[in-house]
Amino acid sequence: MSMTDPIADFLTRIRNAQHAGHSYVDIPASNVKRKMSRILLEQGFIKKYIIIDDGKQGLIRVWLKYDSNNEPVITKMIRVSKPGRREYVNVENLPRVMNNLGVAIMTTPKGVITAREAKRQNVGGEVLCYIW
Repeated sequence: MSMTDPIADFLTRIRNAQHAGHSYVDIPASNVKRKMSRILLEQGFIKKYIIIDDGKQGLIRVWLKYDSNNEPVITKMIRVSKPGRREYVNVENLPRVMNNLGVAIMTTPKGVITAREAKRQNVGGEVLCYIW
């Protein structure tokens, strides 16, 4: 079965695993998903992640993070740019998520980075998702 939106699948797998209270979730790997996992780790939304080589495309195992009340650290994840409607922004219109409490993940000519990093590097690009 072909998947039309692997990034939405990535976000949905994390969302569903958190809703079910799992400690980790396995996601089919890709370069963009690896970079998104790195950003989630750097921003403190997940505990850790590893790449599992299964002889095919591989898996990303993401350990989810919960607060002291056993509530997920990630409150909301929204897919912005979709296969049917791409959302591009220039450097003057970079998004701010929850007044900079959240993070916007973008794909730019400099790679997959956050909107804050895109502002520092003075580049625009496609907005993949908002996470807070």
